[in-house]
Amino acid sequence: MEQKNLLMAIVLSVAIMLGWQFYIEQTTPPPSDKTAEQTGSPVAPGNSAGGSTGSALTPPAPGTPDQATKLPSQLIEQVNRQAAQALPRVKIISPRVTGSLSLVGARFDDLTLEDYRESIEPDSEKVTLLKPFGTDNAYYAYYGWVSTDTQVPPQDARWTADREELGPGSPVTLSWTNKDGVVFQQIIALDEHYMFTVQQRVTNGSNKAANVFPFGQVVRRGTPDVLDFYILHEGLLGVFNGVLREVDYDDLQDSDTKVIANEKSTGGWIGITDKYWLAALIPDQNTAADSRFSDAVRSGVDHYQVDFRGAKMAVEAGAQNTVTNRLFAGAKEAKRIVEYRDNLNISRFDLAIDWGWFEWLTKPIFFVLVYFTDFLGNMGLAILLLTVIIKLIFFPLANKSYRAMAKMKALQPEMLKIRERFGEDRMRMNQEMMALYKKEKANPASGCLPILPQIPVFFALYKVVFVTIELRHAPFYGWIQDLSAADPLTFVNLFGLIPWTPPEFAVIGIWPIIMGATMYFQQKLNPPPPDPMQAKIFMILPFVFTIMLARFPSGLVIYWAWNNLLSILQQYVIMRQAGVPIGGGRVQPKS
Repeated sequence: MEQKNLLMAIVLSVAIMLGWQFYIEQTTPPPSDKTAEQTGSPVAPGNSAGGSTGSALTPPAPGTPDQATKLPSQLIEQVNRQAAQALPRVKIISPRVTGSLSLVGARFDDLTLEDYRESIEPDSEKVTLLKPFGTDNAYYAYYGWVSTDTQVPPQDARWTADREELGPGSPVTLSWTNKDGVVFQQIIALDEHYMFTVQQRVTNGSNKAANVFPFGQVVRRGTPDVLDFYILHEGLLGVFNGVLREVDYDDLQDSDTKVIANEKSTGGWIGITDKYWLAALIPDQNTAADSRFSDAVRSGVDHYQVDFRGAKMAVEAGAQNTVTNRLFAGAKEAKRIVEYRDNLNISRFDLAIDWGWFEWLTKPIFFVLVYFTDFLGNMGLAILLLTVIIKLIFFPLANKSYRAMAKMKALQPEMLKIRERFGEDRMRMNQEMMALYKKEKANPASGCLPILPQIPVFFALYKVVFVTIELRHAPFYGWIQDLSAADPLTFVNLFGLIPWTPPEFAVIGIWPIIMGATMYFQQKLNPPPPDPMQAKIFMILPFVFTIMLARFPSGLVIYWAWNNLLSILQQYVIMRQAGVPIGGGRVQPKS
């Protein structure tokens, strides 16, 4: 009865899991902005439109024009975007990013990634990272100064530029002068990829000293759609004194002060990350900076902000002072991130990619995959080759395990005799079993040995496939055009022959079926448990895993299926050498 209850519990657990997934998909509304109006802001007020002095302690709070109108939201967005684009701008033209820099506020608020598209369709839209200030999903960065004794550029300051285009090898200088003759300049340069260098220069043309604090901000209006998956962080993050700090959007929403992590650090960075994209402020790595995460709710919409305030710039009359900061805005390409970390000495910039708990294993696996891909020309082939390497590494351990399982299978007739003889006396039966194991020097637990060290390898590879942009839209062969996505074909609609899109929980692709089949045949090679009910439970596990892994990234499923095939081959050879019958049928005791 207990065994039947166990089997029923497993079946019901799978049914509940699938049912809950279907219920969530059908009933969860899409994310939306808060509708409850909240007033006040935890962030100290910044400079006014007239350019008066701001707080020396904090950069200005984010803001956006209220849109109290009854026009359709799409029309409002279009009008706001056109209005933002109509402002004076400096074009950004480079091989990898395009867009523009607003001369009103000197904001980085229009940036498109030329190498990435929203989907695998060749005509899909390119990924837009930064979006203009004033639009519904505004996402922008800017640099400025705060001071208690000197007029600094306000948030809506109109800057002048010395050229119309910004690109690699063509920096642009923005200038603004206050009423006392203090000239504020931002000399902005862009490399061949995603790194902007911003030199904040102050030239004091007045007759008194100017004390200013440089700052940088990244502001995001509205809560973006996130996967909300426990192995991936999407939200605000930064490295302070060599330690990574991650803050979710709901952490700020639930915070009483709406401000988290007032950190003081020499070196490091702070930013907002999506799964594949990042906008990060990188202060001067040799001076101390105060950084924080905050959320200001305006007209019912969250405005998430990361910012830093650098050390005081004391500029005597007639003198000049410059500080160099940086802005990363682009794709989280691992090799590029590591190059920036090493070449620019950015403290732990590699942690912009969520490597997970097994970072010591995830990163080597990733870079080996990239190396194999450069050699083979296909990421899927690289996964297959990596699987072979992993099997070779664990070959001695696996061989020992499979030989032990072959011995266990050879002992099946004797084990059946003991079971038939002492079936009613479990204690005596277990004693006889242990005596048999000791006599034949067999270890029933040895079959688990090769599995244990492969568990962190599996999770590390899962992390690589799930979070690294190098796997995004990486094709294999045939119908697999994105190794980071689930197998799109399913037998439910006859692999696309029936014009019907089934619910996601029912989509079981070809590769998950191959994986389940290989797992089943591998089970048939193993010695069945003495208990018939346990044997039945083990035999349904391949079907359970097929359903569970159906929506996993296809790259991971391909790895598992190929690993199973190699294990079947290895186990088959060893069992033949040991003279053990091949097959999963129960061995009958000799009379």
